[in-house]
Amino acid sequence: MKVETVATSVGRSPAVPWYLWCSALAVTSAYIGGYWDISWHRSIGRDSFWSAPHMAIYACGVLAGISSAYLILTTTLGRMTPLRDASVHIWGLSGPLGAFLAAWGGVAMLVSAPFDDWWHNAYGLDVRIISPPHMVLAAGFFGIELGTIMLLLAFMNRASEDERPALQRLFLYVGGCAVCESLLLKLEYIARPDMHSAFFYTVVILGTLGILTAAAVASQQRWACTIMAAVYTGFGVAFLWILPLIPAQPKLGPVYRQISHFIPWEFPLLVIVPAFAIDLILQRTTTWRPIVRALAVGVAFLAVFIAVQWPFAEFLMTPLARNWVFGTGYMDFSTPARSVYARFVFVPPEAAMQFWRGMLVATFTSSVMVWLGIHVGRFMQKVQR
Repeated sequence: MKVETVATSVGRSPAVPWYLWCSALAVTSAYIGGYWDISWHRSIGRDSFWSAPHMAIYACGVLAGISSAYLILTTTLGRMTPLRDASVHIWGLSGPLGAFLAAWGGVAMLVSAPFDDWWHNAYGLDVRIISPPHMVLAAGFFGIELGTIMLLLAFMNRASEDERPALQRLFLYVGGCAVCESLLLKLEYIARPDMHSAFFYTVVILGTLGILTAAAVASQQRWACTIMAAVYTGFGVAFLWILPLIPAQPKLGPVYRQISHFIPWEFPLLVIVPAFAIDLILQRTTTWRPIVRALAVGVAFLAVFIAVQWPFAEFLMTPLARNWVFGTGYMDFSTPARSVYARFVFVPPEAAMQFWRGMLVATFTSSVMVWLGIHVGRFMQKVQR
């Protein structure tokens, strides 16, 4: 039996079904909640488990559960459903592979909730973003994110030419959220004082460039990387400009500085500029061997990123950036006055040999990420289930 595409031939069914929008909303909710929770900790400190950011994070698991359960149950019980021929079969249940992945992720996220609450009660305020309960939570979120991506891929790859653009846009939006989450997990290593170190560039590129390349190749959209980077930039400036409008006061000590509003993270990295550059290169190198293409794109991304982020970092250290637009004057209540962050200086520079060795590592990492992204993207083009 021929598998039907997203929109049916009769009636007024939307091009993008509600359960795909629900999955995309789940991914959005988790990212907004995660960023907001970091700001909550920087502004208020450890608060109730039932804080608004936590509810936004765990709403991701609920929303993913709703869409996944609907797809799995209707495909399993409705034997004539068009999705049945485009499904996998696990433990007597049938459904799209993405639905099973998202369902697992939702369970992992909800399981992490009591673990995280116990961790805070035992150890207090998070010292690091990367803690055991947060890693369980992150694994669950990435399960939902991967499931959503696989679900969108299956629908997009089966869609007609008329239906594909809407699915393509939603796919790139979710890809942009994946870029956001990749950089969110690395906030502690990509802060403003680190922006003149080779390690900073390696950390930014690790994973993030692979996501950009894979989604660009899979979507076959000319400006895919630029669109995903724009999603990251849009979220970043929105948080930076909106959160300080909300009142907040610290509830924990020591309090090194008095604050009266939420403290956002920093101005988003300028990844949109190298993303635009690699879109141009990807468009012109479709016939190149993957290894050659990876070298060209990887080196170009790193070179352009350094060219724009390095001087921008210097600007962020100046008084000209201490305003609501760039937000460098925002510091959380636990920032000591003598810290490099509060003094607007970079961390002590690496020795010359160590710096250039680190840049070679960043160049190698960049090319490897692109090479992996190309191959993963080609695999993603074939996803039908």
